[in-house]
Order: sequence, then structure tokens, then C-alpha cells
Amino acid sequence: MNAETRRRRVPALAPDERRAALIAATLPLLRTHGAAVTTRQIAEAAGVAEGTIFGVFPDKASLLSAALCTAFEPEPVLRALSAIDPGATLRERLKDAAAILTRRVESSVPLMMLARTMPLDSSPFAALVDGRRRLTEAVADLIEPDKHLLRRSPDATSRLLFALVVSAARGDLPHEQFTPDEIVAVLLDGLLHVPSDPGEA
Repeated sequence: MNAETRRRRVPALAPDERRAALIAATLPLLRTHGAAVTTRQIAEAAGVAEGTIFGVFPDKASLLSAALCTAFEPEPVLRALSAIDPGATLRERLKDAAAILTRRVESSVPLMMLARTMPLDSSPFAALVDGRRRLTEAVADLIEPDKHLLRRSPDATSRLLFALVVSAARGDLPHEQFTPDEIVAVLLDGLLHVPSDPGEA
């Protein structure tokens, strides 16, 4: 079956649905090709004629910007963080949070790097910054009940956790398999108060 036949069989979509379908087709290509992805590649992945793209988006840059903003939406990750058992220990809660953030960051590292090449007032960069702020706030809320155990505030601890997750995902940390458990061990074992009385441990 050739590309033209596939395109003829794609059902007509409402504008919002077509927009979402084009964004969904663009995101995997952005992770592979970055900004060098072509509208032809996107059209083939979406199963549409290349001209269809420009019936929805004024240009390629607008499509890439919309795709990046969609990728940085924090709602799915916020829902996952909110499902962490509040009755678990601080270490277990942070392990769960680190695993959730690791999955998010690993899938987004190429997109994050691309967004950081854009102007500070661009929509994707603003979405990246806002998404990270909301995620660190959510993790800080997870830490809040046990803040008395730490030498740093929940907000500072959350930002440190996020920084370690990003560094591990980008391969900046000196370990090929830096797991979420190891990240939390580095974080907590460096921040927990050391009891003056061994019996307090």
C-alpha cells in the first residue's frame, strides 16, 4: 500500500483532533531528529499530505513549538506523584517520585535541550520552566510531613532531587546505571541529620 493510498484512508478529523494528531506524530521525530525534522517526515508519520500541516499550523516552527509545549505539560506526572502513598516512609516516597521523574526526564531530554536553544520568552521555554516549577512543588509537598528530618527545606530538597534526576538522565553523573534508588540515597544520606546519640538512629 503506497503513501497516497494511506492518506486517502485517513478519516477526516476536526481541527483540534487534526492538531493533536500532528503533534503526536511530531514528538517522536523531534526526539530523534531535533529541529532538523522535516514537514515531509511529519506528514508521512501522521499519514497525511504535507499540505495538511499548513492547514492547521501556519509554519513548521509553530508546529514544533506546539509539540514542545505539549511535551512539557506536567499534568500526567502530577497525577502520578499525587498517587504516591502518603503513609510510606520519606525514603520510599522519594524513591517513587524519583522513578516517576526519571521516566519523564528520559523521554524529554532531547526536547529539553531543544527548548533551551530557544529565546527565553518563547512558549516552549516558558512551558519547560513552568512544568519544572510545578513538579518540584509537588515533590516538595511529598517531603513536607518529614521536613524536620532534613537540614534543607522541602523546596530545596525537591530541587536537588530534580537536578540529580536530570543529571543522571543526561549521563552527567559518574555511573552508567544511576537508578532512582541510588539518586535518593545520595540525596537523603547527605541531608539527614546525624543523631548526636547513636541510640536515636
